[in-house]
Amino acid sequence: MSLPPAAPAATAHYTRVLLKLSGEALMGDGTYGIDADVANRIASEVAGIQAMGVQTAIVIGGGNIFRGIAASARGMDRSTADYMGMLATVMNALALQDALETQGVATRVLSAIEMRAVAEPFIRRRAIRHLEKGRVVVFAAGTGNPYFTTDTAAALRAMEVKADVILKATKVDGIYTADPVKDPTATRYERISYLQVLQDRLQVMDATAISLCMDNKLPIVVFNLRTPGNVRRVVSGEAVGTTVTS
Repeated sequence: MSLPPAAPAATAHYTRVLLKLSGEALMGDGTYGIDADVANRIASEVAGIQAMGVQTAIVIGGGNIFRGIAASARGMDRSTADYMGMLATVMNALALQDALETQGVATRVLSAIEMRAVAEPFIRRRAIRHLEKGRVVVFAAGTGNPYFTTDTAAALRAMEVKADVILKATKVDGIYTADPVKDPTATRYERISYLQVLQDRLQVMDATAISLCMDNKLPIVVFNLRTPGNVRRVVSGEAVGTTVTS
């Protein structure tokens, strides 16, 4: 009896992507810190798209460890608080690097704040070279400047390395007309313009990041990271989540 033909391997719709992760993505169901099982699951998803030949850069937040804006609201100097938040992103980047290398994926952490003992300094050409060699690049410490979020860092780094798209990983399956948790009548957009996101003040990324993407025509795909296989589906060009374009 002949066996059925094997399913064709998924082909990548993008050549180079930037995956934006929140620090909270590493918490899992916890309230603080890093869940090793969650980090390993994310690493497995990234390893899957690396195997498809997709060059992958990652920007990760630090909200699971320290939130600069929240500390500033409680009276801490904003610059000091933001620098502390940047250091939190370095901790997350190192945890993600460890999880990725456990999966057999060569990974480099590049930090906007120099700390040579744990990460390479961010140099644009070096980052691109790492990507070309098939290494995952994790950008840490945001932009290296206070008053800028990791969303803005993601938009900036994506343009610097000439990524095809920003993959914005969230806890919901796209952008809705209202908060779907609070409003059961909220509907999901399949596509939406940068301008509408800004005008309706939809909490996708901060306004600076959206404006940067709009000015440089860099698409954003917002999708649910918690659904297994979603990263591969997005990279394969399937209609997952919401796409923000011009």
